[in-house]
Amino acid sequence: MAERSHPLEKLAGQVGTELGVSSWVTVDQAMIDQFAATTGDHQWIHVDTARAQRESPFGSTVAHGYLTLSLVAVMSYEIGAVPDNVGTTLNYGLDKVRFLAPVKSGSRVRMRSHLTSLDEKAPGQYLMKCVATIEIEGEARPALIAETLALLIVG
Repeated sequence: MAERSHPLEKLAGQVGTELGVSSWVTVDQAMIDQFAATTGDHQWIHVDTARAQRESPFGSTVAHGYLTLSLVAVMSYEIGAVPDNVGTTLNYGLDKVRFLAPVKSGSRVRMRSHLTSLDEKAPGQYLMKCVATIEIEGEARPALIAETLALLIVG
């Protein structure tokens, strides 16, 4: 999907609407292994493919929940959820995250983002809240739903 832009001036009128849907991203074993190496989380359900095939209730390795959550940022940029006329965007945090379904190695995921609020916190500073849903291709349940917060600073 091509990047879209949502200028800050128009975002307030888009509260309650979908900002966009990202392209599909394949979460393969190489990505999972790189995440494990970066974070030091080498739990077998993520990195031991033979054991996961034998012992995991999922029949394969699965991505770390935080790996899946980390994709929200890049997918948000892809759909243009961050206004192009904002000088700085800071990750302000999360109000709520729920991991609902495992992402098996080799699965494709995408994000659907809904703008839930945009509040001016100080002159030129806006707190944007979105609900990000990471969908798994071919699965009824999403991988996760997260209420994300970003501080937008104009200038």
